[in-house]
Parts: sequence; structure tokens; C-alpha cells
Amino acid sequence: MPADAPENPRQAFYRRIDSRHLAPLWEVLAALVPPQPRSILEPVHWSFAEVLPHLEEAGRLISAEEAERRVLVLENPALRGKSQITRSLYAGIQLLLPGEVAHSHRHTATAIRLVIEGRGGFTSVDGERTPMEAGDFIITPSGTFHDHSNPGSEPVVWLDGLDVPMIQMFEAGFSERNPDPHQLLDRADDESMDRYAHNMRPVGVPGPARNPLFRYPYARTRAVLQRMAERAPAHPCHGHKQEFVDPTTGGPATPTMAAFMQWLPRGFRGAAHRATDGTVFCVVEGEGASLVGERRIEWKPHDVFVVPSWVPVSHECDGDAVLFSFSDRPVQQALRIWKEA
Repeated sequence: MPADAPENPRQAFYRRIDSRHLAPLWEVLAALVPPQPRSILEPVHWSFAEVLPHLEEAGRLISAEEAERRVLVLENPALRGKSQITRSLYAGIQLLLPGEVAHSHRHTATAIRLVIEGRGGFTSVDGERTPMEAGDFIITPSGTFHDHSNPGSEPVVWLDGLDVPMIQMFEAGFSERNPDPHQLLDRADDESMDRYAHNMRPVGVPGPARNPLFRYPYARTRAVLQRMAERAPAHPCHGHKQEFVDPTTGGPATPTMAAFMQWLPRGFRGAAHRATDGTVFCVVEGEGASLVGERRIEWKPHDVFVVPSWVPVSHECDGDAVLFSFSDRPVQQALRIWKEA
């Protein structure tokens, strides 16, 4: 428009109301209430074989003490600089070298872990210590002191998943660093499993305010999945899929994040499925491929990939494969907005 041309009345109006921190809804209404979800996120694949050398270099460059948590954040390209793999979830890969301790701290955000590789590590939560073994699913609930240690002889690597973006959205985050690297251990190792992991719960003691389990051993999970694969037909989309649950409620393992493990049987060719919860996958065992929207992702053990909200995904494999996944499904279900197709 020429410099001396009269200003469009509508544009002049927009300019005047902008100075009053006002904006016209009609200009953005279609984007705010689309006919169906339209995610700006990309279906991204992180090859563990490519990530591991960078993680090892980080181990040489910065100590666990200096870093507090030595993690490479998995950032969705559409959300660079935000430490987000989806709009509601954070994910990263953490390294703890032999002899190191990840200092005890606590925060509002709930964290979940999938141990990728290594033996000899431990996680401590609320005065109780538990071992970290490959494939284990571990929870550090909101507001609980937790630390990680590796007295073993080999590096321990795990996938972190946190609801940090949700906590940031609510501007409700708190954190506290324990003065001591290790929290005081006043309960027996794996005591919570003895109390709650055998289809029983203690009588005569107050019920826990949260999920009392914080470790779900992979050996048990795998055995269940394998028996299912031997005894029942596979679901056309999911193969044989189980959700980790709070044993006291039967509901999701955490209030904000659901976590799953699924067995894809040999020769599986899955039908497409989509849901409103953007989902992070990590390959526990096997090799295969997933078609995420129009992108084909070929995966191997320990690879991570993300499926954005409402993007169709289907899985296939020639041999048996096991996938771990997590999402914000409990929050969407609590709000009654979760959908699948």
C-alpha cells in the first residue's frame, strides 16, 4: 500500500484496540476451534545409535554433580527451545556413569523413567531404594524427593518423561534441592513392591495418597505380555498392549501420564489407529517400522519416536517386538476430551 494511501478502517480499528491489549476473535476463531485436531508437531525419530555417542560425549564434558541431571532433551522441531516433545510432555535421555550420584531433589512435576540399558543403578524415592534394570518402568511422583546412584561398573541410561509443560502452563511449579546428595533411606529396598505388587494391600495402615508403587520390573511385564501373546489373538492395531496402573485404584499409574507396554507378535501388520493424546514411543526389544501419518519410521532397540495428536499410526514387525509408550491420556480423560479412532 502506498505510504500516502488512507488506512483501511478495519486495520485502523485493529491498531487502536491493540494498544489496549485487545484482539478481534473473528480473525483467529477458525484456528482456535478447528473441526478436528491439527497438530503443528512433527513425527520425529531419534535413533539411539546416533544419540548415544552424543550422550557419551556429554558424559566426558560435564559431571552429574555439575549438571544435576545429565540429560539430552528430545525436542520436537516445531517446539525448539521449549524442552517439549509434545505440547504437554517433556522427554530426555539421561546418563549416569559408574560411581556417580544424581543429587536428591523434588519438584511439582511427575516423572516417569524407562531404563534403556546398564546394570547396577538405583533410584530412591521417599526413603526407599529400588534397582534400575533394563526395561523397568519407574515413577517419581510429584513432590517426592528422589535421587539416582550408580555404584555399579557400567553406565546406566534411561528415558525420562515428565509433565513439565503442563506444570508450566498452570504456572504451578515448585522445586527443592536436598542438602545431601542422597536422601535418608528409612524403608527397606523395594518395600512398596512387597506391600502392593501382589494383588494385596496392607490392613490397619492409612491408605497411600498416591500410587505406592514406583517400580514395575520388566521381567514381570515381559512375562505377562508373552503369555498373552501365546494365549490370545492380537488386537488389530495394538498387538498385545497393557497399561501400567496404580494398584490401589486400578487407574493410570500417575495422574497426568499414562504408560503402556505392548508386544507386537512376529509378522504383525497393524491397522492404523489415532487418538488425541500425542504419544512418545521407545523400543524395548526387536526391530520394525511404524507409519506415522505419511512418514515411515524404521526402528531398532532403544530408538524413540513421537506420534503427534490425531495423527494415524500403524506398526509392523517381522520378528517379535516390544514397545513402551507414554502420553497425557489421564488428563484428557479427566477433562472428557480424549478420543480415538
